[in-house]
Amino acid sequence: MDLQNQARIKELAEELGGENIVVLLGAAEPDTASLAAETVTLGDPTFAGPLAGVSLGLKVYHILEPEIKAEIDPAVYEEQAAMMEMVLDVDALAAEVSKMRKEGSKY
Repeated sequence: MDLQNQARIKELAEELGGENIVVLLGAAEPDTASLAAETVTLGDPTFAGPLAGVSLGLKVYHILEPEIKAEIDPAVYEEQAAMMEMVLDVDALAAEVSKMRKEGSKY
């Protein structure tokens, strides 16, 4: 997750309260999704960005997780995400993000 996104998420969490934020990821690789999920829950593990040492504990999901898919208009999902669902390892992505959600979510 780049430094600008970290800064924006931190600002939003401070402004709106972490209980009012859900982070949706679209990473293609499980390791990348896990790193981003860890960043918004436990803090930036690289200690390089605005979330270094900052545990926001935000709820985080991957866009392809079933509970998120169920919330999206099927036509929009088909147009925007269905192709990703066919070519990516959805189970591995969901497992990595879910693990971080369980470890770090305060909300």
